[in-house]
Amino acid sequence: MIPFTDEELLPPVKDVIEKVRPSIKLDGGDIELIDIKNGVVYVQLQGACVGCGSSGTTLKFGVERQLKTLIHPELTVMNVPQGFEDKLDQLG
Repeated sequence: MIPFTDEELLPPVKDVIEKVRPSIKLDGGDIELIDIKNGVVYVQLQGACVGCGSSGTTLKFGVERQLKTLIHPELTVMNVPQGFEDKLDQLG
């Protein structure tokens, strides 16, 4: 169980997103934090990342690994497809 509220997770998660953003931008993509709910960090990969075969690897071994290492090992990341920003309950 994650010992933080979603609100408490927001600042450190934003910091991690900012740390990984330059690497993602090097390949023509970007990442936006959409929301945090029950320890799930919802992000949206953008630019060249949309439809890229490596985007899943970027999320799991780039973004999620950093979140688990720097914040808490039980955090997970989920990509939010375009148009689903207000429908997070339908993902998963």
